[in-house]
Amino acid sequence: MFLMFVFLSFCFTSLAGVFGDEVKSVSVMEGDSLTLNTDTKLQRDDVIDWTYQKTLLTKINKAANKTKIHNDVLDGRFIDRLQMNNQTGDLTITNITTEHNGVYEMTISSTQKICSHRFNVTVYAHLPVPNITRDSSQCSNCSLLCSVLNVRDVSLSWYKGNSLLSSISVSDLNIRLSLSLEVEYQDTNTYRCVLNNTITNQTQHINIKNLCQCSGLTFVHIVVICCVAGGCLIVASVLIFCIYRKHRNTQQHGKCY
Repeated sequence: MFLMFVFLSFCFTSLAGVFGDEVKSVSVMEGDSLTLNTDTKLQRDDVIDWTYQKTLLTKINKAANKTKIHNDVLDGRFIDRLQMNNQTGDLTITNITTEHNGVYEMTISSTQKICSHRFNVTVYAHLPVPNITRDSSQCSNCSLLCSVLNVRDVSLSWYKGNSLLSSISVSDLNIRLSLSLEVEYQDTNTYRCVLNNTITNQTQHINIKNLCQCSGLTFVHIVVICCVAGGCLIVASVLIFCIYRKHRNTQQHGKCY
Protein backbone atom coordinates (compact mmCIF):
# COMPACT_ATOMS: atom_id res chain seq x y z
CA MET A 1 0.00 0.00 0.00
CA PHE A 2 2.85 2.38 0.84
CA LEU A 3 4.61 1.62 -2.46
CA MET A 4 1.39 2.33 -4.34
CA PHE A 5 1.13 5.72 -2.57
CA VAL A 6 4.71 6.61 -3.55
CA PHE A 7 4.06 5.56 -7.14
CA LEU A 8 0.85 7.60 -7.41
CA SER A 9 2.57 10.64 -5.91
CA PHE A 10 5.37 10.43 -8.50
CA CYS A 11 2.95 10.10 -11.39
CA PHE A 12 0.75 12.92 -10.12
CA THR A 13 3.76 15.27 -10.04
CA SER A 14 4.87 14.22 -13.51
CA LEU A 15 1.37 14.48 -14.94
CA ALA A 16 1.36 18.17 -14.04
CA GLY A 17 3.36 18.60 -17.23
CA VAL A 18 0.58 16.96 -19.25
CA PHE A 19 -1.92 19.58 -18.13
CA GLY A 20 0.53 22.42 -18.76
CA ASP A 21 1.10 23.31 -15.10
CA GLU A 22 4.76 22.38 -15.18
CA VAL A 23 6.90 22.82 -18.28
CA LYS A 24 10.65 23.17 -17.90
CA SER A 25 12.13 25.99 -20.00
CA VAL A 26 15.55 25.28 -21.57
CA SER A 27 17.78 27.72 -23.50
CA VAL A 28 20.73 26.76 -25.68
CA MET A 29 23.00 28.33 -28.28
CA GLU A 30 22.82 27.24 -31.90
CA GLY A 31 25.42 24.56 -32.73
CA ASP A 32 25.60 23.17 -29.17
CA SER A 33 24.38 19.79 -27.93
CA LEU A 34 21.35 19.67 -25.65
CA THR A 35 20.42 16.81 -23.33
CA LEU A 36 16.88 16.72 -21.98
CA ASN A 37 17.38 15.14 -18.57
CA THR A 38 14.44 13.73 -16.60
CA ASP A 39 16.35 12.12 -13.68
CA THR A 40 14.25 9.01 -14.21
CA LYS A 41 15.23 5.41 -13.46
CA LEU A 42 13.48 3.19 -15.96
CA GLN A 43 11.77 -0.06 -15.00
CA ARG A 44 11.86 -3.37 -16.84
CA ASP A 45 8.44 -3.02 -18.45
CA ASP A 46 8.55 0.71 -19.27
CA VAL A 47 7.85 2.11 -22.74
CA ILE A 48 9.35 5.57 -23.32
CA ASP A 49 8.18 7.89 -26.09
CA TRP A 50 9.79 11.23 -26.97
CA THR A 51 7.70 13.59 -29.10
CA TYR A 52 8.41 16.99 -30.60
CA GLN A 53 5.35 19.17 -31.26
CA LYS A 54 3.27 15.92 -30.93
CA THR A 55 5.42 14.12 -33.57
CA LEU A 56 7.06 10.87 -32.39
CA LEU A 57 10.87 11.05 -32.37
CA THR A 58 12.02 8.00 -30.40
CA LYS A 59 10.62 4.94 -28.64
CA ILE A 60 12.25 2.64 -26.10
CA ASN A 61 10.63 -0.68 -25.16
CA LYS A 62 12.49 -1.96 -22.11
CA ALA A 63 10.68 -5.32 -22.01
CA ALA A 64 11.59 -6.05 -25.64
CA ASN A 65 14.98 -4.31 -25.33
CA LYS A 66 14.28 -2.29 -28.46
CA THR A 67 15.02 1.33 -29.36
CA LYS A 68 13.59 3.08 -32.42
CA ILE A 69 14.67 6.57 -33.57
CA HIS A 70 12.46 8.35 -36.13
CA ASN A 71 14.96 11.01 -37.21
CA ASP A 72 13.55 11.36 -40.73
CA VAL A 73 10.35 13.09 -39.63
CA LEU A 74 9.54 16.79 -40.07
CA ASP A 75 11.51 17.26 -43.30
CA GLY A 76 14.54 15.45 -41.84
CA ARG A 77 15.55 18.26 -39.46
CA PHE A 78 16.60 15.66 -36.84
CA ILE A 79 18.68 13.40 -39.11
CA ASP A 80 21.98 12.37 -37.42
CA ARG A 81 21.13 14.58 -34.43
CA LEU A 82 19.20 12.34 -32.00
CA GLN A 83 20.78 10.14 -29.32
CA MET A 84 19.00 8.09 -26.65
CA ASN A 85 20.15 6.88 -23.22
CA ASN A 86 18.56 3.44 -22.73
CA GLN A 87 19.12 3.53 -18.97
CA THR A 88 17.57 6.91 -18.16
CA GLY A 89 15.57 7.69 -21.31
CA ASP A 90 17.35 11.06 -21.70
CA LEU A 91 17.24 12.55 -25.20
CA THR A 92 20.27 14.37 -26.68
CA ILE A 93 20.07 16.65 -29.71
CA THR A 94 23.46 17.40 -31.30
CA ASN A 95 24.37 20.43 -33.44
CA ILE A 96 21.04 22.00 -32.57
CA THR A 97 19.59 24.81 -34.70
CA THR A 98 16.74 27.31 -34.44
CA GLU A 99 14.60 24.80 -36.40
CA HIS A 100 14.50 22.73 -33.21
CA ASN A 101 12.69 25.35 -31.11
CA GLY A 102 9.54 24.03 -29.46
CA VAL A 103 8.02 21.65 -26.93
CA TYR A 104 9.48 18.17 -26.31
CA GLU A 105 7.60 15.62 -24.24
CA MET A 106 8.77 12.36 -22.68
CA THR A 107 6.01 9.86 -21.80
CA ILE A 108 6.72 6.81 -19.63
CA SER A 109 4.04 4.12 -19.73
CA SER A 110 3.59 0.57 -18.51
CA THR A 111 0.74 -1.70 -17.44
CA GLN A 112 0.51 0.27 -14.19
CA LYS A 113 1.36 3.89 -14.93
CA ILE A 114 1.59 6.81 -17.36
CA CYS A 115 3.93 9.69 -16.47
CA SER A 116 5.16 12.66 -18.49
CA HIS A 117 7.91 15.32 -18.62
CA ARG A 118 7.75 18.40 -20.88
CA PHE A 119 10.46 20.81 -22.03
CA ASN A 120 10.07 24.11 -23.86
CA VAL A 121 13.33 24.52 -25.80
CA THR A 122 14.52 27.89 -27.13
CA VAL A 123 17.55 27.89 -29.46
CA TYR A 124 19.36 31.21 -29.84
CA ALA A 125 21.41 32.09 -32.91
CA HIS A 126 24.91 33.53 -32.43
CA LEU A 127 24.78 37.30 -32.08
CA PRO A 128 26.52 39.72 -34.48
CA VAL A 129 28.72 42.55 -33.19
CA PRO A 130 26.76 45.84 -33.29
CA ASN A 131 27.78 48.36 -35.94
CA ILE A 132 28.20 52.02 -34.89
CA THR A 133 28.12 54.86 -37.41
CA ARG A 134 27.81 58.64 -37.28
CA ASP A 135 24.26 59.67 -38.12
CA SER A 136 24.79 63.44 -38.49
CA SER A 137 27.23 65.61 -40.46
CA GLN A 138 26.49 68.80 -38.55
CA CYS A 139 29.08 70.31 -36.24
CA SER A 140 26.52 71.44 -33.68
CA ASN A 141 26.17 67.89 -32.27
CA CYS A 142 27.37 64.32 -32.72
CA SER A 143 24.62 61.78 -33.35
CA LEU A 144 25.65 58.10 -33.31
CA LEU A 145 23.63 55.13 -34.53
CA CYS A 146 24.11 51.56 -33.26
CA SER A 147 22.50 48.90 -35.48
CA VAL A 148 22.32 45.15 -36.15
CA LEU A 149 20.75 43.06 -38.90
CA ASN A 150 18.51 39.97 -38.83
CA VAL A 151 18.10 39.40 -35.09
CA ARG A 152 15.29 38.16 -32.83
CA ASP A 153 14.68 37.76 -29.08
CA VAL A 154 17.32 40.38 -28.27
CA SER A 155 17.82 43.75 -26.60
CA LEU A 156 19.98 46.58 -27.98
CA SER A 157 21.26 49.08 -25.39
CA TRP A 158 23.50 52.14 -25.00
CA TYR A 159 25.64 52.39 -21.85
CA LYS A 160 27.60 55.32 -20.43
CA GLY A 161 30.18 53.60 -18.28
CA ASN A 162 28.06 51.09 -16.34
CA SER A 163 24.87 53.17 -16.51
CA LEU A 164 22.09 52.22 -18.92
CA LEU A 165 21.08 55.16 -21.13
CA SER A 166 18.52 53.62 -23.48
CA SER A 167 17.34 50.21 -24.68
CA ILE A 168 15.08 48.57 -27.25
CA SER A 169 13.93 44.93 -27.48
CA VAL A 170 12.42 42.70 -30.19
CA SER A 171 11.01 39.17 -30.08
CA ASP A 172 10.22 38.56 -33.75
CA LEU A 173 12.83 38.62 -36.50
CA ASN A 174 13.85 42.21 -37.21
CA ILE A 175 15.63 43.04 -40.49
CA ARG A 176 17.28 46.11 -38.96
CA LEU A 177 17.33 47.08 -35.30
CA SER A 178 18.88 50.45 -34.42
CA LEU A 179 19.27 52.85 -31.49
CA SER A 180 20.64 56.43 -31.58
CA LEU A 181 22.78 58.40 -29.12
CA GLU A 182 23.64 62.11 -28.86
CA VAL A 183 27.05 63.04 -27.40
CA GLU A 184 29.18 66.15 -27.00
CA TYR A 185 32.40 66.52 -29.00
CA GLN A 186 34.51 67.12 -25.91
CA ASP A 187 32.89 64.26 -23.92
CA THR A 188 35.55 62.08 -22.27
CA ASN A 189 33.16 59.42 -20.90
CA THR A 190 33.22 55.83 -22.19
CA TYR A 191 30.25 54.61 -24.20
CA ARG A 192 29.33 51.15 -25.49
CA CYS A 193 26.51 49.56 -27.44
CA VAL A 194 25.44 46.08 -26.25
CA LEU A 195 23.37 43.44 -28.03
CA ASN A 196 22.23 40.63 -25.75
CA ASN A 197 19.80 37.75 -25.25
CA THR A 198 19.27 35.51 -22.23
CA ILE A 199 22.45 33.52 -22.91
CA THR A 200 25.12 35.80 -24.32
CA ASN A 201 25.94 39.32 -25.55
CA GLN A 202 28.07 41.25 -28.03
CA THR A 203 29.57 44.66 -27.18
CA GLN A 204 30.94 47.47 -29.35
CA HIS A 205 32.90 50.28 -27.68
CA ILE A 206 33.20 53.72 -29.31
CA ASN A 207 35.93 56.32 -29.59
CA ILE A 208 34.21 59.71 -29.57
CA LYS A 209 37.33 61.52 -30.78
CA ASN A 210 37.49 59.40 -33.93
CA LEU A 211 33.77 59.14 -34.65
CA CYS A 212 32.83 62.74 -33.86
CA GLN A 213 35.38 64.71 -35.86
CA CYS A 214 33.78 67.86 -37.24
CA SER A 215 34.26 68.39 -40.98
CA GLY A 216 33.11 72.07 -40.85
CA LEU A 217 35.12 75.19 -39.91
CA THR A 218 35.43 75.82 -36.20
CA PHE A 219 36.35 79.19 -34.64
CA VAL A 220 39.95 78.06 -34.28
CA HIS A 221 40.09 77.07 -37.93
CA ILE A 222 38.73 80.48 -38.96
CA VAL A 223 41.31 82.33 -36.83
CA VAL A 224 44.16 80.29 -38.32
CA ILE A 225 42.93 80.95 -41.86
CA CYS A 226 42.60 84.68 -41.17
CA CYS A 227 46.10 84.83 -39.72
CA VAL A 228 47.56 83.01 -42.70
CA ALA A 229 45.64 85.20 -45.13
CA GLY A 230 46.67 88.35 -43.26
CA GLY A 231 50.31 87.27 -43.30
CA CYS A 232 50.21 86.65 -47.01
CA LEU A 233 48.65 90.10 -47.56
CA ILE A 234 51.44 91.80 -45.61
CA VAL A 235 54.13 89.94 -47.55
CA ALA A 236 52.48 90.83 -50.85
CA SER A 237 52.28 94.53 -49.83
CA VAL A 238 55.97 94.61 -48.92
CA LEU A 239 56.93 93.02 -52.25
CA ILE A 240 54.84 95.52 -54.22
CA PHE A 241 56.38 98.43 -52.29
CA CYS A 242 59.93 97.16 -52.95
CA ILE A 243 59.26 96.72 -56.66
CA TYR A 244 57.79 100.22 -56.84
CA ARG A 245 60.82 101.82 -55.09
CA LYS A 246 63.24 100.02 -57.34
CA HIS A 247 61.42 101.10 -60.47
CA ARG A 248 61.31 104.76 -59.33
CA ASN A 249 65.01 104.84 -58.52
CA THR A 250 65.78 103.51 -61.96
CA GLN A 251 63.77 106.30 -63.60
CA GLN A 252 65.49 109.02 -61.55
CA HIS A 253 68.99 107.85 -62.56
CA GLY A 254 68.06 108.00 -66.25
CA LYS A 255 67.12 111.74 -66.28
CA CYS A 256 69.45 114.57 -67.87
CA TYR A 257 69.78 117.90 -66.11
